[in-house]
Formats: sequence, C-alpha cells, structure tokens
Amino acid sequence: MGVPAVTNAPGGRDSAATWTDQSGNLWLFGGLGYDSAGNIGDLNDLWEFNTSTQEWTWIGGSSSLPIPQIETGQPGVYGTLGVAALGNVPGGRTNAVTWTDKKGNLWLFGGKGYSTIGSLTGNIFFNDLWEFKPSTKEWAWMSGDNQTGIADWGQSGVYGTLGRPAAQNVPGGRSSAVSWIDGDGNLWLFGGAGFDSAGYSGDLNDLWEFNLSTSQWAWMGGSSTITPGFGGGAGVYGTLGIPAEANVPGGREGAIGWIDSSGNFWLFGGQGYDSGNSGPNNAGYLNDLWDFSPTANEWTWMGGSSTLPCNDVCGQPGVYGTLGNPSAANIPGGREKAVSWSDRSGNLWLFGGVGFCLDGYLQHSQ
Repeated sequence: MGVPAVTNAPGGRDSAATWTDQSGNLWLFGGLGYDSAGNIGDLNDLWEFNTSTQEWTWIGGSSSLPIPQIETGQPGVYGTLGVAALGNVPGGRTNAVTWTDKKGNLWLFGGKGYSTIGSLTGNIFFNDLWEFKPSTKEWAWMSGDNQTGIADWGQSGVYGTLGRPAAQNVPGGRSSAVSWIDGDGNLWLFGGAGFDSAGYSGDLNDLWEFNLSTSQWAWMGGSSTITPGFGGGAGVYGTLGIPAEANVPGGREGAIGWIDSSGNFWLFGGQGYDSGNSGPNNAGYLNDLWDFSPTANEWTWMGGSSTLPCNDVCGQPGVYGTLGNPSAANIPGGREKAVSWSDRSGNLWLFGGVGFCLDGYLQHSQ
C-alpha cells in the first residue's frame, strides 16, 4: 500500500467512482469487480494512477473481499462525523457520484453496496457523503447515515424547506445520480434511483446543493416524493429554449452531466420518465437535453423529445445527419450510462451508453 509499481493494477470492475486531481492524476474507487484473490463483489479499494510515470498505486481500502459468499462487499469504517482518520474508508459500492473541489479534495456520495443492516442483507442504497484529501491520504465521513439508522433497503431523504440549507437535511439513498460543482465550489446532485422523503423508491428528480463552507444540504428543486405505483416523477418541460421556475426534468438514473464555460449545468438522457403527456407512466431511454442556471435556479429544456414512443421500456431513436456536420435537427438517441466530457471551449462531448440508435433498436451505442 502506498508504493507505486509498474506491475500494480486494479482488478477488473464496472460502475466504479472516478476523479481527476489538480495534478492531472487519475483516481479510482470501488465498483463491482474482482479482488486480489479473484473473488467478486462490491470493492472499496482506492487507487491513484500517475499520468507522468504511468504507474498505479494502491492507496487505501481492502485488497480482499469477505468470503465465502458469492456476492459480497466490504463494509465501511465511518469513524466520527467530520473527522478525518487513516482508518476511515467508505464501504464497497457501485454507481456513486463524485466531485473534485477547488482544493483538489475528492468527494463521494451514495451508490449501491452489499451490506448487512438489521435483518436485511443485500444491495443497500447509501446516502453517505465522504471527503478524501490526497495530501493526507485520509477519508472523512461528512454527512448522511453511517448505516446504523437504515431500516430498509435505503435511507429516506430529509428535505426540509425548499431552497433553505439545514443541518438535518440530507438526500435519500440513491445510485446513478448526476453531479456538478458550481462557481463557488459547492456540490450539486440530481436524481438517480433511490428513496424519497416517504421511503418510496424509484427514479428521483430532486436537485440538491451541498455548501462546503457550512457542510449543509439544501433541497433546491424537483419533487420530494414519488407517487406510489408510478416509479418516478414526470418532467415539466415548458417551452423549448425558455427557462421557467416550474420546469424540471423527469425522474431518471444513469443520465449524463456537464458544466459549460459559463458555469451552467447540462443534463442529457438517462433511463427515466418523460412529460407524461401521452400516457400515465412513460418510462424508457430519454434523449432530452436540459440546461440549469445555478444563479437563476431555473431549468431550460434545450433539445430532444419530451415524450417517449411507448409506455414500456423504449426510447427515442437518434437523428444523426451527416458525419461531422452540425445541424439543429441532429440529436443522439435515448440512452443511459454514457460517458461525457467538457472541452476547453465549453463544448459538450458524449460517447456510447445503452440506448437507441438510428434504427430505433436497443443496443450499446458507440
């Protein structure tokens, strides 16, 4: 641990958490994959890849999984709320969300992991928030539940008053959410699959801000509840290209997010719910594009469709146009779990995912 080497390498995995630090080095945490002995489960190992030396370093967490269970995961060591310590480490998990703050510290929230809580053993939706400082190599549990208070498969959210931060506020447990950082360095979180204020689970469309200076969450938009039996809230699209206070994307998981050069947040697609205008419960692979202004606290529907072509698992096909030629008519097909980037000019880039291509068939896009 702590020693780089050419022969070091993380085990094969998917749905891990990733960051880039201020030195341009790459960080990797957890995911579903293989430990040093070839056992598979929810990992909690932390790795750094030095882009100058091209070497991996195992920084923390466990190199092995609890056995002999077929499906398993490493439990977390939480320590004291807000206090960093060498022994602290998040539990193994998949599909957490991450941020890198202005000081170069790494942040991790939620995800789904294998755990035993009370009489329940299985995949739990976490709502814990962690900070890791590369300078000290220490984790600190900063917010959320340390699993002692979870009574079901995930912790319910505590929303408080819309727009007002409070010490008791916290998002519900969730995975596959979207994250951004604003110009002040505060952390933002949208949606994902998880739990609302009443303990119902589904695809969420709530928007949260975590203020780093006060260490408090504020519920900033979207719904605090999921209607039982519907699985997720419908979007309110308004008029294409026009921001409005009432606008909000539908509940979704596996969406893609960017930040542009003006500091606005962008959201594309995911698996979730449309406007509901053509049916009561339209779920599928979305291809809607949204812009959120953190200064105005308003969403704008910028492109893609507000409806899905059916009320079962389906998706909007893409409009590709001519290779290399931009067009107002072009739009990627509905998809989830793609990868994305922002370039130095503030342009948004998107690659792959699971979704719908030109011919309308579900596939792994490239």
